[in-house]
Amino acid sequence: MHTCRRSPAVAHLSCRSRRGILQLSKPPASRSCRVGQLRISMAAAQAEDLKIKTTSTKPIDGQKTGTSGLRKKTNVFTSENYLANWIQALFNSLGDEVKGKTIGLGGDGRYYNKEAAQIIIKMAAANGVKKVLVGQNAIMATPAMSALIRRRKLYGGLIMSASHNPGGPKEDWGIKFNYSSGEPAPERITDAIYKYTQNIKELKTADLPDIDLAKVGNNKFGSFEVEVIDSVTDYLATLREVFDFPTIKQFVGRKDFSFCFDAMNAVTGAYAAPIFVDQLGADKSVVMNGIPKEDFGGGHPDPNLTYAKELVDICWSDNGPDFGAASDGDGDRNMILGKKFFITPSDSVAMIAANADAIPYFKSGLKGVARSMPTSAALDRVAEKQGLTFFEVPTGWKFFGNLMDAGKCSVCGEESFGTGSDHVREKDGLWAVLAWLSILAKKNKDKKDGEGLFSVEDVAKEHWATYGRNFFSRYDYEGVESEGANKMVEHLEGVISSSKKGDKLGDYTLEKADQFDYTDPIDGSVAKKQGVRFIFDDGSRIVFRLSGTGSAGATVRMYIEQYSDDTNKHGLDAQEALGPIIKTALEVSKLQEFTGREKPTVIT
Repeated sequence: MHTCRRSPAVAHLSCRSRRGILQLSKPPASRSCRVGQLRISMAAAQAEDLKIKTTSTKPIDGQKTGTSGLRKKTNVFTSENYLANWIQALFNSLGDEVKGKTIGLGGDGRYYNKEAAQIIIKMAAANGVKKVLVGQNAIMATPAMSALIRRRKLYGGLIMSASHNPGGPKEDWGIKFNYSSGEPAPERITDAIYKYTQNIKELKTADLPDIDLAKVGNNKFGSFEVEVIDSVTDYLATLREVFDFPTIKQFVGRKDFSFCFDAMNAVTGAYAAPIFVDQLGADKSVVMNGIPKEDFGGGHPDPNLTYAKELVDICWSDNGPDFGAASDGDGDRNMILGKKFFITPSDSVAMIAANADAIPYFKSGLKGVARSMPTSAALDRVAEKQGLTFFEVPTGWKFFGNLMDAGKCSVCGEESFGTGSDHVREKDGLWAVLAWLSILAKKNKDKKDGEGLFSVEDVAKEHWATYGRNFFSRYDYEGVESEGANKMVEHLEGVISSSKKGDKLGDYTLEKADQFDYTDPIDGSVAKKQGVRFIFDDGSRIVFRLSGTGSAGATVRMYIEQYSDDTNKHGLDAQEALGPIIKTALEVSKLQEFTGREKPTVIT
């Protein structure tokens, strides 16, 4: 984990990102006053060469911040002082720690990002930040920001994104802060932000002109500096340290291989051509929807079988590509497809881990692997067979980050289309795409053009033959009234309390039923009630969770899993194989009764 950047003059001040927001290592007693005075004088010097405007404000309800930041409808953020209050609360929570430091700024290209960037830059200057590195046109994918923070040893970075949610004046907007290891802000920071939003009284803004975000270069205002940087350079440098680009390029250049990448008019459109075309030599036609748009072209930038239908239709056509992939609004999620074949995210992380020797970054082996609790147990079986340390954590990338910082996890993933490794502290959509291209390149290294490719489907079938198949599906019921969703959870908790091992639920024999609790093995923190689980004696599982990643209402997620080591059944369609346990899940939860929904919004 990187320590905060510091000058020789304040070498005794170091951020302890795991132990407290503002806790600093103590300088020797004889120098403590001198160091404190130096900090004050540095901040005072910046204040002297900038005109700082202080305006009054008052608290605004609804600014509770999670590790994924704050997400609301765009018109909420554009209302008077809504964004400014949150930004000021952030700087208040960071206090003296952020003064004199450099931070990153960027986002997924959605509506209002450029205007918000100007507000943030001026408030950063007024609150003692020394320098802001902002992506050109305010573009910066979430994993790219994490890479930037780590490569440049930044204090942290602000990401303007509502992830995979739609963008536009009537859609969603969001913002979050990533800390000094490139990880989403820990709870001690997000809790402090919320506390400050509840009693905020004034806003600090520097009197600066708007920055030309389209022009790469430095902008100096006394001791404060804004540098507009290319959004791709640092991220690409990180990816080149992970993957063997020449080998991938050779494979991509095969005459008998074709692929298609759907950027969904979102942030990875800014990265796709530089990586796939300029670096790997692919024809520019491989990138579809490659121009980032403020409303994502009117689409929903969530890479799944429903919202990436255009790509799915292409891959299921008779002349479809051998490999298809997509990424989401802010570039941290991915979907992997073969020719008429879908790789579930749960299988994807397991298959990447099983084939990690195709990626040079893992030449010394994997330190460990981890998955979120709702994700299928496919990764568990790889860990068991290969003797790898394994962790099951709650949903939320911060839990992986703790393990990575402690050197205990190399590859991790979530069933919600998030996959990554310890090269950054965010899930990484393009990393997953390059990982799969690396696997295909290795599987086909001895095959000549025209001999027939070892396909995506072949990778999957080979994996299932070795480890068995975990049939898995997720049902999303979006925009459910919170009252009905909460009543369903209360009902399920009642079922848990009255259940015991050996009980029959439908045709399945119960092994365990509980609310998943997690004690972090690194910092000892406890996360309770992370999802309702019904685990059966044959390894099958039913899981229910409420998700608050949208800006309105609740999303009820139902996860269904069944394991089979019978190769004769591995070719079954997942919905067919899971039919009986899906029926049991709906009956036990009374989901349709509580939510009023006959069908899910999305099936994965």
